[in-house]
Amino acid sequence: MTTPTIDNVLVISKRSAYDLYVRQYKMSRVRALLRKKDPSVARLIRADAQHGETLEEVRSALKTLKIKARFRDRSQIGDVTPFDLVITVGGDGTLLSVSHTLGETPVLGINSAPEDSVGFFAGARKGNVLDRLTQLLDGAMARTWLARMRVHVDKKEVDRRVLNEVLFAHKCPAMTSRYILKVGDREEEQKSSGFYIGPAAGSTAAIRSAGGRVLPLGSRALQLVVREPYTPDGRGVEIAHEVIKAGESIEVINKMREGCLFIDGPRKPQPVEIGQRVRFDLSPEPLLVYGMARAESVRKRRET
Repeated sequence: MTTPTIDNVLVISKRSAYDLYVRQYKMSRVRALLRKKDPSVARLIRADAQHGETLEEVRSALKTLKIKARFRDRSQIGDVTPFDLVITVGGDGTLLSVSHTLGETPVLGINSAPEDSVGFFAGARKGNVLDRLTQLLDGAMARTWLARMRVHVDKKEVDRRVLNEVLFAHKCPAMTSRYILKVGDREEEQKSSGFYIGPAAGSTAAIRSAGGRVLPLGSRALQLVVREPYTPDGRGVEIAHEVIKAGESIEVINKMREGCLFIDGPRKPQPVEIGQRVRFDLSPEPLLVYGMARAESVRKRRET
């Protein structure tokens, strides 16, 4: 395996829920719940402490390895092009938010609170940061190219770096979603709770929970799963679960006045007007992630 040249690293970290709720926003209700040791906030202090300790572990490891590093909060990612590697410190949500800024720059995810945070994309975790970074520098860490998805609205590209999935639905997901799906030569008008569509990396998350299947991490296919189709006659829908090969696409014609694309989560919803056409296909920009071999073994366990 080729030994990478890593001279300049950008470290992006999340802020813990405790840090936001208590230190920044000074939420009196959360403080009261913490004093009462309410189960709704039972893990906040532990997760905050672990996250802080992991950040210090990252700083120490980079210093030991004599790697120049800059640290930024995930709300202020900025330009990543001058860096040889981006390290995210948090969970999968942190890596997902950062991934939309990454073109050719590779990423290493570090799960900062493994007891409380999902780290499917993580190649390292609290307690093994120095060992894993050493493996990366020695060229001994697995590298995985993850396919991403591209989204067009009326032929205008709105995103080409979707890593997990897009939820197409009414802007209020409790409302019925109305649309026409076009897959190859097939076309079907549907009412449902919307649909998920995404690349292989997202197939272990919402898509799997909605009834999809787990795809190999190296797959270049996309997967669509319709959520709760409305079929009063009981006949079901013809287009409910589709795997779309590389080179193919899916199109949807929006019939809602207030349609929406929720791209890799709820943070940046993309409004879709009635009559607009949305097309999903494979992105020309895959993402290079370090240390995902472990995630592949987790994927195989979940599949069985």
